[in-house]
Amino acid sequence: MTLESVFNAVPRTIRTLAATGHPEGYHGDYQRGSQFFEGWYVKLISADKTARIAIIPGVFLGEHDEAFVQVLDGVTGRSWYETFDAREFRGATKSFDVNVAGNTFNDRGVGVNLPLSGLNGSVRFTSPMDPWPVTATSPGIMGRYGWVPVMECYHGLVSFGHDLAGSLTLDGVEQSFDGGLGYIEKDWGRAFPAGYVWMQTNHFQMPGVSLSASIALIPWGRSRFRGFIVGLRMPGRDGTPVLHRFATYTGAETTMLNVDDELVTWTLRNIQGAELRIRAERRRGGLLHAPTRTKMHRRVEETLDGRVHVELVNPAGRTVYKDVGEAAGLEVHGDISDLTAMS
Repeated sequence: MTLESVFNAVPRTIRTLAATGHPEGYHGDYQRGSQFFEGWYVKLISADKTARIAIIPGVFLGEHDEAFVQVLDGVTGRSWYETFDAREFRGATKSFDVNVAGNTFNDRGVGVNLPLSGLNGSVRFTSPMDPWPVTATSPGIMGRYGWVPVMECYHGLVSFGHDLAGSLTLDGVEQSFDGGLGYIEKDWGRAFPAGYVWMQTNHFQMPGVSLSASIALIPWGRSRFRGFIVGLRMPGRDGTPVLHRFATYTGAETTMLNVDDELVTWTLRNIQGAELRIRAERRRGGLLHAPTRTKMHRRVEETLDGRVHVELVNPAGRTVYKDVGEAAGLEVHGDISDLTAMS
């Protein structure tokens, strides 16, 4: 028996768990024979914020396999979805290293040549990526839920922020990203949640602050629950980054969630009594494709022009941090009435 045959004989669930410690890597090699998607959200913001681009490489395996690269121009709101043969997708399993038809995405930077969107060029990452910490008991942003092998959708945070250099040309106009700031996260699984709110920004007045926040309807057997993950990463007093986590798995609770046409207002409290208050301004964006249970379907509106007001209050009631994040990514989609009503 060859080593390859032994590896292929390992049950898929065990191989899934073995990959959990590398949320940044590709998880589809052990998903053959079942519907699966995976995509990396690569956000690039220029130093003056006049260029705001999100590029999402990925793959969908199902009734019709395809690789893809999506592009969102956060300034104009235009978006493009370019498809490729799934055989033109390659992804490393233990690192962020993705290639879609010669378009490259890894921990060194991005290189693209996309005829449909008219986007080409390269952007280097000039500082190390800053991922959500991975431990045996909490393998990344999903905490212990990352070990559950039957989740509909998994999430990973590849980098809270990293410096940029280089340029991209969009529709014949060169855009410089020298001195800019990047961000990377990802999703994989069978489908996106039926209803969710997601926001992200690392453009605060205080350097080094980054916020990633999402709340969604999570299927659980024959029922579902409202799960959320919020990470506010900021410099500590000695310069060492501090990650404030407010999540379902940490025992935190959502004390208020309201979504209307103009604002997302969200308040959370952790088990120590600290409170995080978020107010996100909704602005019109572009449409992105998202996975359903049968295909990639154009259905999600996302902006890169949001503003997120953040206030962190300690258990004694004192405000320890208050700021506004610019150039924010924001999505509100699906069954929001159930999401806001659920306790």
